[in-house]
Order: sequence, then structure tokens, then C-alpha cells
Amino acid sequence: MRRTAMLVSALSLAALGATVGPAQAGPAPADSETRATTFSDQEQDTALEFWTDARLNAAKEMAVPAAVPEAPAGTPSVTSSVDDGGPRMAVPSVVFPDAQTTASAAGETPVSTLASKPKAWKRGGLISRTAGKVFFENAAGGLFACSATVANSKNKSVVLTAGHCVVDARTGEVFRKWIFIPGYHKGERPHGTFTAKKLFHLKSYVSSQGNANWDVAFATLRKRDGRPLAKIVGGAQGIKFNAPNGRYVHSFGYGGSRAEGDGERLNHCQGKEHRDLGRPGSTMWGIDCVQTGGSSGGAFLAEFKVDNGVGVLVGNIAVGTDVSEYHPRLGDRARKLYKAASRA
Repeated sequence: MRRTAMLVSALSLAALGATVGPAQAGPAPADSETRATTFSDQEQDTALEFWTDARLNAAKEMAVPAAVPEAPAGTPSVTSSVDDGGPRMAVPSVVFPDAQTTASAAGETPVSTLASKPKAWKRGGLISRTAGKVFFENAAGGLFACSATVANSKNKSVVLTAGHCVVDARTGEVFRKWIFIPGYHKGERPHGTFTAKKLFHLKSYVSSQGNANWDVAFATLRKRDGRPLAKIVGGAQGIKFNAPNGRYVHSFGYGGSRAEGDGERLNHCQGKEHRDLGRPGSTMWGIDCVQTGGSSGGAFLAEFKVDNGVGVLVGNIAVGTDVSEYHPRLGDRARKLYKAASRA
């Protein structure tokens, strides 16, 4: 039996401690929903120096809360905010010719056609390079980890993650020293470390005090040696907005439980999407598989090919129950957010 979705965002961030002096989000000129935070080159250099291997090990995965928080008094209702009235938009995946996207037969794990428990992803391919771990510091100096995925974009420098991996929905204060490590595996940084040049989240996510329908965010990452992220990892996943749901999808993230490898490896789930019927006003979709804290922001991919690890992003891991995990729809607000990140 499916149960009410438990918000990762609001209660997880309640554990982040006091909020004093982090970066502040500012409005982007594109639309009234987009909020962008810019980090200077000096701030990004500081982030690179800050994230030593010891600090990576010290970072905590976001904990999945045990209950659904009540909506704060005065929170606007989102019961009818399906957010799918805009135009459909599809950005194809890209794999650069010099990139190897298939795994060797050795050590491959058969992929079931049934809903699954999280399992280590051992098939390599593009997803093993475009999925990665996010690390950031909160205002109180706490260190935390999430997941993110490289999305194809005009600037080839964008990753999709969760809103609660970017901003404290209680205060609107944006996290700092934000980095992305594509292909992270047991402390290794096979493609290097990328710093956030700009972070993008939705105004509605903060104004609703963390409503998971809007728990989506993008980051534009700084180039390294003049090359953008997608060129360095060998490609990027496609992404779709205002697309139909109820499809067969695959999810990927760095869950922190012992069964998931303590956040040190990429894990995989799959199943047919179903609506989140347990949370009033929810517009989310999910599958009957649960990845734990640290998987927040990880990919939901449709049209996924297990032989080469290529698919199309349709959402990010945001909330979970004891049997299911859910993603926000990538609707029109998310589309505008993505376009702003692609231009940055």
C-alpha cells in the first residue's frame, strides 16, 4: 500500500542548524519564479580548496524524515497547480564521439523489468559519468551531500538537482561552497571537481516553505581549463519539460544507507511511474523503490538504454515513503529555470 510522501526538504533542512550569513538568492530577470545566486571566482576557488578528501568523508547525507510536516499557517494552496500548461520542450542527450559509453561484460548486473530495491549500478555507460555527488556547506558550517545529473544544455555546463540541495526553504538562504563531482565512487574524483557558478531555484519552493511540487533546482558549473562539464565527462543526458508521465523510468542516486554503500557508490532503481496519491495537492510521480538520504536530487530518466546509460531526464528525487520515491514534474516553471541556467 502506498503511503503519504514524506518531504525530504523541510525536515531534512531543519537539521541543518542555525542560518547565519550564507549566500542570498536574487531574482533573475527572465521571470518572476526564477531565483539565481551567483558565486564569484574567488568564492569558487575557496570552495575547491575547502573540499578536501577529509571534508568529503565528513559530509552527511540528507536524512529522510519520519513523517509528513504540516503545511505552515498561511501557506498558499497548490492543489490545482499542475504546472503543465506550457509548451512541451525536449532537449536530446548528447554523447561526444571520443567518449566510451558502454561497460565491459565483466561484473555486469542483470537489469530486471520489475520495480526494484536500490542496487549498485555496474553497467557503466554515460550515466556513470553524468551522475555525481553534490557537496555543500550550510550557514552553521554543517557539511552535506546530495546527488545531481548532467543535463544537456546550450552551455554544456548544467546539472539537475533538488531544490533542498540548493536552498533552505525556511529562510530562502542559499547554500555555499557548492561543488559537483561527476562519476564519484568511493572518494575518487575521476573527472575532477566542478564549482557552482550559479544556482537556480524556484520562488514557489521557498514561498511555500518547501512544497515538494517545486523541489527542483539547476546549477551552472564553471568551466575547467576552458572546457565545459559535458565535454569533460563525454556527454549529457537529455531532458524533457511538460512531458506525459506514467512511463517506465530509472532512477539513480547516492543513498547513504549501508545497503546502498554508505553514499560511496551510484545506485539504481526502476519501475513504472504512478501518481503520488497520498499527499494532498501533490503533482509528483514516483516508483515503488526507495533510495535513502544522499540520493536527493538524483535522476529520474525515461527512455533509458541500459546498454549505454543514456536517457532523458523527467525529474529529480525529492521525497520518499517506506515503499516509494517521488519526483516533481518538470513543468513550465522548471523549463524557465533550466533556460536561465543554460544561458548563464
